[in-house]
Amino acid sequence: MADAIKVLLVDDHQVVRRGLRTFLEVQDDIEVVGEAADGAEGVDRAQELKPDVVLMDVKMPGMDGVEALRRLRQLDNPARVLIVTSFTEQRTVVPALRAGAAGYVYKDIDPDALAGAIRSVHAGHILLQPEVAGALLSQEETHSGQGRGGSLTEREREVLTLIADGRSNREIARALVLSEKTVKTHVSNILMKLDLADRTQAALWAVRHGVTG
Repeated sequence: MADAIKVLLVDDHQVVRRGLRTFLEVQDDIEVVGEAADGAEGVDRAQELKPDVVLMDVKMPGMDGVEALRRLRQLDNPARVLIVTSFTEQRTVVPALRAGAAGYVYKDIDPDALAGAIRSVHAGHILLQPEVAGALLSQEETHSGQGRGGSLTEREREVLTLIADGRSNREIARALVLSEKTVKTHVSNILMKLDLADRTQAALWAVRHGVTG
């Protein structure tokens, strides 16, 4: 499965990991490359195994999922992290996404929908359920960058609109007839000008400030 999406499972409940593995291993394009029982082990395994996507629980003993996300970002680990949890409170949702999660789904998600979510975040999309996006937009931190939208070029605003639409760099490049390298440069400039950390924050900034298609 050379082209399969490599997935690492990080959850403190063995039965959950076993269930996820059992389902994902029947997917032709997904390969489970390892498991971890807490955040610290998850970080170590992610560094060792180089997964494409990490399925991460939030509440775990020792290092929790949010701190593990922060560590992975500090280490510049390129894995996309999809939070899979039973917790729905804003105090859990918001820190996880601000720490760099590419998406957030609940453990009662339909198995086929979970496989679709893995494929989506692997493709570069931001996966937010409506109530999760609402939780983020309700936070005062989303005012970061307010008033700086005027510094964006017309092309950067076009790129930002497509980011808000959940498009990956490849899809943006195709839509605007640009190279992926050029799109990546535009994304970096957008984040710098708006003082934002990642694509998730950029998408939410665009929604809050009306920069959408």
